[in-house]
Order: sequence, then structure tokens, then C-alpha cells
Amino acid sequence: MNRLLKQVSMVVVSTFIMTSMLTHAASLPDFTELVDDASPAVVNISTEQAVTTKTANEGGQQLGPNSEELNEFFKHFFGQQPFGQQAPQQQGPRSSLGSGFIISHDGYVLTNNHVIDEADVIHVRLNDRREYVAKLVGTDPRTDLALLKIDADNLPIVKMGDSDKLKPGQWVLAIGSPFGFDYTVTAGIVSATGRNLPSDSYVPFIQTDVAINPGNSGGPLFNLDGEVVGINSQIYTRSGGFMGVSFAIPSKVAMSVVDQLKQDGKVSRAWLGVLIQDVNNELAESFGLDRPSGALISRVLPDSPAEKSGLKSGDIIMKFNGEKIEHSGELPYVVGQMKAGEKVDAKVYRDGKEQTISVTLEARPNDPKVLAQSQQDQNRLGMIVGELPAEMAKQFDIENGVVIEQVIGGTAARNGLQQGDVITMLNGQRIEGVTDFSRIAKDIPSGRSVPMRVIRQGYPMFIPFKIME
Repeated sequence: MNRLLKQVSMVVVSTFIMTSMLTHAASLPDFTELVDDASPAVVNISTEQAVTTKTANEGGQQLGPNSEELNEFFKHFFGQQPFGQQAPQQQGPRSSLGSGFIISHDGYVLTNNHVIDEADVIHVRLNDRREYVAKLVGTDPRTDLALLKIDADNLPIVKMGDSDKLKPGQWVLAIGSPFGFDYTVTAGIVSATGRNLPSDSYVPFIQTDVAINPGNSGGPLFNLDGEVVGINSQIYTRSGGFMGVSFAIPSKVAMSVVDQLKQDGKVSRAWLGVLIQDVNNELAESFGLDRPSGALISRVLPDSPAEKSGLKSGDIIMKFNGEKIEHSGELPYVVGQMKAGEKVDAKVYRDGKEQTISVTLEARPNDPKVLAQSQQDQNRLGMIVGELPAEMAKQFDIENGVVIEQVIGGTAARNGLQQGDVITMLNGQRIEGVTDFSRIAKDIPSGRSVPMRVIRQGYPMFIPFKIME
């Protein structure tokens, strides 16, 4: 009797497991129809560039997989030299490999700017093996997009979708040419939306766990309706390969860029002229906010729309042109979507109360000196600093200094600096403001430690600050 019961139990358990497996399999999406319909509009892109180079590691420094400066940054992922290996001397044409997709029957093709950057010749190969030499219509490096045109008609096209409707957890699919394997399909889910990366403040990226590798650059990201909702652009990696975190440019951003590239061959953006930082819990408390939100202005650039409108360092922008600003990274995208000359309202929190300030936006300067200097500082020191907000100075009784708005790796990360730290002294010299800091930082010698006085959440300390170059 016991043996019979045992056999019956095993049959019941086996049946339950099989039923669960079948139910689970039935709930997973079948991508075959989507791939059949979409693949003909996905293209392979290769480029040629006449170059004469020495070894890629010309300085003789070995860059291994544990190289902190390289591994902590977001990598564009086509045609990279493997870390730790030197490229041989090369003369003549050089090819890169990426992906793209056709957006119009008469031959407009969208891809990443970094796929075709500095190319002399761009080749576009279709799914049916037809190959064309493409004309470059225009590029937008800030969003890493490029628009190409091939001389052909009646081409298959992708369906463009609405990236604003994407939600974390939804299935997405990528088609591209990783490592040169044409029309490779990978799938995953949306991990997050609206990601702001340190290197790309004009793009609210879609984060996914879709497997993306060298050669996927510029390829489409589809939703389950077969619509393009993103353009695969970047990965986060410590190894140089896919590690489960990839980023795509939203289709809404891409099509806005396409419209301008078609019309003018370039993209024009409005400019506000402020340096901003996030509001953390301590800053929110010091400013009297109920919770952290908004974009804190750490510096107003001279002769900028912000300065002309009366915006001040220490203002917290809570809304801009009706758009709520929860994180500081959202503001550049909102401003960048607007046109020069537009007059908009900025709702700011100042001196414990909200007020509305009218701002007339202007065209972004090509190379404002103050921004150029800021870029030099962050490249060498691995951080972005801003003016010390008055409220923060009052809360922690700080007389002078600059606040670290962002640690982007390299020297600052190695020395243990953090966002929100206040630097009051460097190499024995008192820091009065950003201009002062830039002047002193420029003269710091490499390879030798200098004293830096830092105040962290009200507690002062000295650290040995050393720049390795």
C-alpha cells in the first residue's frame, strides 16, 4: 500500500512540474514573427578611414582589465582594442563595424555617431546583401546619433514606437552585428528608464539587460509590437564586454534629432548657462525642503541666459517650462529639447519659498571658455566642482571652498573623494571659489601628493591628494 502511495505521489509531483514548465514556457514571448518582419530593415555598417598610426599604447603604459580609469567609465562598444594589448603599426584603410536601421523607403538610415565618426567612406549592407556607399547627412555627437542616406528606393523600413510608454519589466529585443555576426538577435527586459549618465547629459537613456556587444552600436531596440523604441548605444563594463547593463537612446530623442538633421544637417539646442548638482538629504535639510528634489544651481555662467534672467547660485530649480525636475540630470535634457529664443518660466526655491522666474533661452555657444576650463578640470582631476551654496556654508559653518558636484572616476575616486565634499584648501592655498580652484589645480604636479583640506558633512580633514598621469 505504501509503495502504491509513493508511486502515485511521484506521478502527481511529476505532473505538477511538467504543467508548471509548460505554463512558464507558454508565458514567454515568441520573437520569431517580430524578427522576420524587422530584420530586413536592419543594416550592417562598416567604415574606412585612411590613417597612419603607431602603437595604440604609445606611451608604453600597460592598460589591463583592472585599469581603474578605463573600467569605471561607460564604453562605446564597437571595434575596441582588447585591454592590455597593443595595436600594431598600421597604414592604409581602417574599418569599424556597427549596426543601423532604415527609417524611410527612400534610404535614410539611423545609427550611432561613434560608429561613423571620422570615416572617409561609409558602407551600408542590407539584409539581402545589397551594399551601398552612404552619404553622411549630419551628426549630433551630444546624443551620439548620425543620419545617413543611401541611393535606393522601395526599401523596407522599421516602425518607430513611443519610448515614453516604456516601463521597467517590459520585454525588448535587439538586432545587430556583435563581433561581426550579422543579424544576431538578443532579448531582455527594460531595467530602468530616464537614466542620466555622466558623459551624456542630453539623453535620458533606457537601461536594459539585453546582451549588447561590440558591433551592436547603432542597432535598433524593439518592443513586443515590433516598434523601435531605442537605439543601442552604450554599455557599462569592467571587462570590455557585456556585463548585463546596456543603454539605448530613446526613440523620441532620436526622431527629434533626425528632423533637425534632415532640415539643417545639424542640431541646435537652447542654452541656460548654469552648472547644477543633485540635492541630497543633507542639502534638502539645509535648504528647508521637505525632501530631496530639484536641480541645485552651483554656478551661474557669466553673460548667460540664467544670469540675465536673475537666477542665482543656490537657487533650486523645481520646474522648468512646466516640467517637474526631480533630479538635476533631467534639466539639461528639458532645456536641450527647446529652441533658442523661447521664453519659459522656471519655478525655483529661494530663501525658503518658491518663486517663478522668466528666462529667455539662447543658442548654446560652441566653445564657451568657462565650460572648456571645467572640462579640463574634470578630465585631470576626475571630478566636477561648483560654487559653495550659501545655505550649505551656513549649515556647516564653512567660510570658503568649492563643493564636489560629481565624482567621475580617476584621480578623485582613487583619493576617496565623494559628491558633496567641500574642498577648502589645496596644496597649501586657500580655495575661494571655482576660478580659484581651477587656477590652483592646474599647477598641481603629477606623481606627488599634495595636502587637500576637505569638509565632509561638517567634519574637516586633510587628505594626501595625488594626480597620477
